[in-house]
Amino acid sequence: MAGRTDDNGSRWVRWARPSRAGLVALAVVVLAGCGGDRFALPNPASEEAGHTLGLWRGFLFTAAFVGALVLGLITFVLIRFRRRSNEIPGQADANIPLEIVYTVTPIVVVMVLFAFSMFVERKVTHEVAQPDLVVNVTGFQWGWQFEYPEQHITINGTGIANPPQLVLPVGRTSRLVLRTQDVNHSFWVPPLLVKRDLIAGVDNAIDVTPTRVGTFDGRCAEYCSLDHWRMIFVLRVVPADQFDQALADAERVAAGR
Repeated sequence: MAGRTDDNGSRWVRWARPSRAGLVALAVVVLAGCGGDRFALPNPASEEAGHTLGLWRGFLFTAAFVGALVLGLITFVLIRFRRRSNEIPGQADANIPLEIVYTVTPIVVVMVLFAFSMFVERKVTHEVAQPDLVVNVTGFQWGWQFEYPEQHITINGTGIANPPQLVLPVGRTSRLVLRTQDVNHSFWVPPLLVKRDLIAGVDNAIDVTPTRVGTFDGRCAEYCSLDHWRMIFVLRVVPADQFDQALADAERVAAGR
């Protein structure tokens, strides 16, 4: 930072230009926290999560564009109209075309984002007429029950030593009917990019179509008293031709056999 005094006795301060290496290092640090093209979101594990990721990207790109535009205009004004003399700039009291532009533009941006959000919400919350699998998911203090009515299998579990497994086939649409036996809970598996509450007296349901095989941690995301931390489970996504065997294995593990 360097300083000088002009002919009028005013003190000017000139900031040293940052080095190119410093700017590159700053960019690397900032971008490293963005999680690649997912921008800090988990890697989606279902078709519905892919739609949510697209919405997230759309909002971030829009925010980045608006932020860059505002900062660019501020920078332009600071450079273009910085003081060079004692001449008083123009004092026009209105600029109708400009005022219309900066009033209408934000309204259009908000309307587009709102329409995009509604479109994605309908895709994420849509329930197909005939799901490939139905699972009744029941939360209770402090554990989970996964009932497969067509397979006549029920899996119960509590605690962290042997959490219950929710087994789903990849590429098939599974309907999860969410209920609670006592207080409110919340079903949350981060890679599904969805969190849905289990509310007493209300039957919630979500359709999930897994897109990749794997094991994912799930938990209750609604504080439900003392042992809330114990309400964890495992989502296990398997190939469709291995689903029956994987479900039988999960039942045996839950039963301690």
